[in-house]
Amino acid sequence: MTVVVLFALAIVVAAGAALVRRHLAADSAKSDGAVLATDVIATVVTLALLVLALIPVTRDGHWDGGWLVAIQVLAVIAAAVTGASAVRLVLAAGGIPTRGDNHDDEPDAPLRGGRIIGMLERTAVVVSLLLAWPAGIGVALAVKSLARFSELRAPRASEQFILGTFASVLWAAAFAGVAYLAGI
Repeated sequence: MTVVVLFALAIVVAAGAALVRRHLAADSAKSDGAVLATDVIATVVTLALLVLALIPVTRDGHWDGGWLVAIQVLAVIAAAVTGASAVRLVLAAGGIPTRGDNHDDEPDAPLRGGRIIGMLERTAVVVSLLLAWPAGIGVALAVKSLARFSELRAPRASEQFILGTFASVLWAAAFAGVAYLAGI
């Protein structure tokens, strides 16, 4: 069953990396509907694979050694590379545009660089939880808040910041939960 967990997490990592690459290379003329549909599919497939990984983790009990480390490393990478689609869905549900005037490569966009910051944030959250140091989440979010402070006055930027941060942290916590359950 360990192989099933590793396989599911490896597929999540590969699919997430492919989606990140696709979004980075996406044509800016692509419709918002097509981006939203891709995000829905990516989020649903990722969550399905996460559940697939969770079944043997809760069923087989405690793993240790190299298997546990492999599961934890894959969980960190999977959370980091797959969270962008889920965050964009939450932002879209909140009525915050995720394309056009919020595109990372546009100079006047509020909160530019969100892809990279989100990946780093999700990595910090998963690692903090796996190290049993929940204060690390507070440190990561404080650093992010201080770095973004001057940008939060832009229209809708504070909403984007709060919704995106909450969605990103919850996404990362789900992956940390699977890795944590593998070790208990």
